[in-house]
Amino acid sequence: MRAQLPGNEQERLAALSEYDILDTLPEAAYDDITHLASEICGTPIAAVSLVDEDRQWFKSEVGLGVPETSREVAFCAHALVGEGMLVVRDAHDDARFADNPLVTGDPKIRFYAGAPLVTPKGEVLGTLCVIDHVQRQLTEQQEQSLGVLARQVMAQLELRRLITEQRRFRKQLEKANKKLQTASITDDVSGFHNTRFLHQYLDEALEGPSSPEYLSLVFFDMDGFKQVVDTHGHLLGARMLREVAEVVSGQLDPDDRLVRYGGDEYVVILPRQDSDHAVTKTEHMKEAIRSAAFLAGEGLAVQASASFGVATFPEDAKDKEELLAAADKGLFHSKLAGKDRVSRIQTTG
Repeated sequence: MRAQLPGNEQERLAALSEYDILDTLPEAAYDDITHLASEICGTPIAAVSLVDEDRQWFKSEVGLGVPETSREVAFCAHALVGEGMLVVRDAHDDARFADNPLVTGDPKIRFYAGAPLVTPKGEVLGTLCVIDHVQRQLTEQQEQSLGVLARQVMAQLELRRLITEQRRFRKQLEKANKKLQTASITDDVSGFHNTRFLHQYLDEALEGPSSPEYLSLVFFDMDGFKQVVDTHGHLLGARMLREVAEVVSGQLDPDDRLVRYGGDEYVVILPRQDSDHAVTKTEHMKEAIRSAAFLAGEGLAVQASASFGVATFPEDAKDKEELLAAADKGLFHSKLAGKDRVSRIQTTG
């Protein structure tokens, strides 16, 4: 006879899912309990049975040799709707089980006792059950002990759920922290890095225990960008700044970093690149800007140029402050010399 469904079946199944226990690998904590239940009750079979929508699955079992059965034939399914422990002294004389395949065939169940696994909210997930091939009954002490062990199974399930929740929360927290960290070093206009990132990067690279052999810095800003803003407005001006950053980024290697310094001024970090490599790459950036047609998505084709200053550690500077100053001085020189050019000013001997 198929067991009737509990009145809280949907809530019960949801609770079972929350414990995330089904189809997990064997664990010693549960195996110890089933072995102890078998010993205390003197039965050849014991199991931690969890009743899912269409099956009962055994988290741990002694003497059964199968991982699950259908819910339709499960004795434990009947324990979901009763009060307290379900005890079947002789399945042959019980109309609910007399023609059950688990009684008429293997494992030839005759005796069954199942202590319910009850969540703190009252849902019954399954049972800790003991089974025998012969008619029998448990002593009062054995029944009490089976109930105690069932509560220990539930304690293990609760512990597992809490650990899972903590891990999930930790992952969510790490993800949120990573997003906040990324936001704190990202420029809203360009979508690339900001000055906070620039200083963190240079502090770690130049003041750490192992400074790089070379590190080049490129300052650049747009020539006549105010005219673009005056002509097309601030919103399109901001969009053009993003497009400029994307054009320059296309000339960079994976380890290079692009920073919007402020306004229409940018900084490019070129790790492990000497002055010759830096100047050559900067010339490519300059030509990429000159050859681009900006704001094409707005039906425009704005032409632009930029002025650049290059400085290299340790050739042109011995620390972060000198490196920033040297690159900025190179940019200033390019502006004074007529714009749309690359300049490098050495500040150390």
